[in-house]
Amino acid sequence: MARVARSTVTARVLDVLGAFGTDAPVLTLTEISRRTGLPLTTTHRLVGELAAWGALERADSGEYRIGLRLWEVGALAPRGMGLRERAMPYLEDLHEVTRHNVQLAVLDGAEVVYVERLSAHDAVSIRSGPGSRLPATATGVGLALLAHAEPGLVERVLAAPVRRFTERTVTDPAALRHLLGEVRRTGVAISVQQIELVSQSVGTPVRDAAGVVAALSIVVPVEANPHAYVPAVLAAARGISRALR
Repeated sequence: MARVARSTVTARVLDVLGAFGTDAPVLTLTEISRRTGLPLTTTHRLVGELAAWGALERADSGEYRIGLRLWEVGALAPRGMGLRERAMPYLEDLHEVTRHNVQLAVLDGAEVVYVERLSAHDAVSIRSGPGSRLPATATGVGLALLAHAEPGLVERVLAAPVRRFTERTVTDPAALRHLLGEVRRTGVAISVQQIELVSQSVGTPVRDAAGVVAALSIVVPVEANPHAYVPAVLAAARGISRALR
């Protein structure tokens, strides 16, 4: 669905960059124009300027993708850079021990943004990857973060429509509220088949000196016993939390 084109040059540039996503990592000029609601001539000019600076790259096919220059700038974001560097040894240890998908994410409104993911070639397939977003209500990391978020944000999330991914996705506000209560009580969020029917995740918060800043999770096949991974996930989160403090 096309967006309503905004008036300022900065807003239009941001709309062009925002047209790309995990569902559309490569786009033609026409597709960018349609997704932003901008005229094709305006899109052509803005895309050309962004490509010249390095924010976009043009493939041999004529399509565009996000450029390395933008990735370099994005890597400077404090919530991603310092967090990822301090967390990486513990993520690697957890991945080495379990050989499953290990993820680190932060909360951004009603969504989680994945900062890092480690995966083995034979691990269960998942939708998330570094830089991708998913609704906080359906993921292990999201539930762990929402359980410790400001009450006002939690109420806004529960009052809004919840996206359904599978028949197991929890969409009822009362059920979600109960899940968040369980996370606060146990310190662990277990999300079963909410994103993919083949998988489940075990998540827990990561804290710095001020409070919860991120969440860590492991994604395992649905036939696995998620509780078996809780000690390892908690140990990794405690290690990251100590490093952040």
